[in-house]
Amino acid sequence: MKVTETQIEDLLVVEPSVFQDERGYFFESFNVKSLIESGIDSVFVQDNESKSSSGVVRGLHYQIAPYAQAKLVRVIDGVVWDVAVDLRKGSATFGKWFGIELSGENKKQLYIPRGFAHGFSVLSKTAIFAYKCDGYYQQNAERGIIYNDPVLNIDWKIENENPTISEKDRRLPSFKDAEFDF
Repeated sequence: MKVTETQIEDLLVVEPSVFQDERGYFFESFNVKSLIESGIDSVFVQDNESKSSSGVVRGLHYQIAPYAQAKLVRVIDGVVWDVAVDLRKGSATFGKWFGIELSGENKKQLYIPRGFAHGFSVLSKTAIFAYKCDGYYQQNAERGIIYNDPVLNIDWKIENENPTISEKDRRLPSFKDAEFDF
């Protein structure tokens, strides 16, 4: 496993060792010992999976304390543009975002520590997205930021000027009006 730092502290790209031959491929998508050796010591307690169609944008989502979550995200099938936004007020990269293409082909994963908002856009016909969380979902702690916030100015890498957004995500506040306590 190879772990690479991003320009945002604590946000890490995880690339598993993939073994391929004429039968297909094999890789460890999750190994606690390897993650700990790489500096990721989150104890994951919940797995989530979603399937979405081309042009869908999900996010930006997070949970406030004491229910904040670290996530380890990956794509099982398809391609997404994955985005994490630093919401840690004391961070040198507060309000900055990082994006990476995750796919069933490249097998890359993104480790998103607590204190970040997260979202993704679907670049393929469909995508199956999976993620581990180190805390359980708590509806009363759920928060978010509107995907097209002008201050964040995120490039979602989709051609559709009218992406498919849930009604709930359409009502999310702007970055300047969002509630976060990191």
